[in-house]
Amino acid sequence: MWDSTVGKKTVMAVSGLIMLLYLVVHMIGNLKIFFGAGEFNHYAHWLRTVGEPFMHYEWTLWLIRVVLVAAVVAHATCAYQLSRRDIRARPSKYVHSRPRASYATRTMRWGGIILALFIVWHLLDLTTGTVHSGGFQEGHPYQNVVDTFSTWYGNTVYIVAMLALGLHVRHGFWAAAQTLGAGSRTRDRALRATADVLALLLTAGFIAVPVGVMTGVVN
Repeated sequence: MWDSTVGKKTVMAVSGLIMLLYLVVHMIGNLKIFFGAGEFNHYAHWLRTVGEPFMHYEWTLWLIRVVLVAAVVAHATCAYQLSRRDIRARPSKYVHSRPRASYATRTMRWGGIILALFIVWHLLDLTTGTVHSGGFQEGHPYQNVVDTFSTWYGNTVYIVAMLALGLHVRHGFWAAAQTLGAGSRTRDRALRATADVLALLLTAGFIAVPVGVMTGVVN
C-alpha cells in the first residue's frame, strides 16, 4: 500500500483530516482570548491536566503532540514522494498550461512549504519562547500572544501563513474526500461548499486574534 500512488494519497488524506480536526479545535481554543486573560490562561492550563487523574500531568497533551507530529511527517513525506513521481512521469512541462486548475490547486506545494516553515516559527515563538519578542513568560500564554501580535513582523508572518492555510484546506479537504471515495455526482456540490466554509472559518478565526490585538480589543 505504501509503495502505491493510491496508498500514498490515502495516507495524505487521513493525515490531512487529522490535522484539520486539530485546527478546528485549536481555533476554537484561540478565540477564548477574547474572554480575557483569566479565561485564556485557564484554558491553557486545562490542556495540561486533561485526563487527570487517570493520565499524568501533560500526558494527554504529549499524546496529542505525538499524533500530530506523526500526521505532519506522514503528510509531508507522501506529498514530497508524490511530487517526485509526478516530475519523473512528466520530465518536460506541458506545452499548454491548465487554466481550469484553481489558484489553491496550483499553490498547494508552495503553501505546504510556507505552512511547514510557519509551524517551526510558531513553536519557537509561543511554545519554547526562543524567538519570542518582549520576554517570554512561562505559564502566561495570554501575555505571550499579545507580545507576539504587538509587532509588525509577528502579524505579517501569522496572517500570511493563515491565508496559505485557507487555500491549503480548501483544496486539501476536497482532494481528501475524493481520495477516500466520499465524492459523487450528488455530493460534490456539498463537499465543495464544505471545503469553502471550512477554509473561510479557519482563516477568519485564526486571523481574528492578531486583528484583536492590533485594534486593542485584546490588550
